Amino acid sequence: MAVIINDVYQKVLAIANKEQKGYITPQEFNLFANQAQMDIFEQYFYDMNQFGRISGNSTEYSDMINLLYEKIAVFEKFKTAVSMSSNNGTLASDLYRLGTVFYSGGTPQVVIEKINKQDLQYIQNSPLTSPTAKRPVYIHETPTAAGVSKIKCFPAGSITADVTHNYIKKPATVKWTYTVSGDYKALYNGSASDLQDFELHASEENNLVTKILQLAGISIKDTLLIQTASTAESSKINQQKQ
Repeated sequence: MAVIINDVYQKVLAIANKEQKGYITPQEFNLFANQAQMDIFEQYFYDMNQFGRISGNSTEYSDMINLLYEKIAVFEKFKTAVSMSSNNGTLASDLYRLGTVFYSGGTPQVVIEKINKQDLQYIQNSPLTSPTAKRPVYIHETPTAAGVSKIKCFPAGSITADVTHNYIKKPATVKWTYTVSGDYKALYNGSASDLQDFELHASEENNLVTKILQLAGISIKDTLLIQTASTAESSKINQQKQ
């Protein structure tokens, strides 16, 4: 279950208004909300590295690695087609982290091995390592200015289609949608076609509220609001590390 954006919006406004520290506009909220979502999402991968060095908890529902896998699972995509032009492949537009790349043009399906650009010429020139349709390789190209991620597969004459990939997708851009009332108040419009809830795990609701308040506090130079939000976040982090 994902986090409902209107629930987060109402909590953020309630706390901000309680302290009489100014109004957070819908535009500001959406900006802060997306930044908060990405901050939390990106932290999962740093936490995976950190907690992966620690022995797991024997309790089924409190093992941090398992909890992180559960939070990331919703973003996993499997065997998604790569758009190929010759041996050049365009990856999914919402790609965040690339996983395994497959070639299914032969029998059986094979994994396309990732290699570094600097090793390509050496591998191609060696009879023992030269790529074949049964032992293909790819290099991950630098993303374009528009953020499009590409790969180049070898051997060039063989790997021109039938390529798929596993990947972690980026969270969708969230948007709190609204209409303006006669007294110029923004009213939640839950039926808008461009409404987008958070895609994060339901357990992240309070964390989202905290981070958005931090960003709002920075924006309006509200020291008290920043301190209140930071205290709540520190408490949560300390609980997780116990």
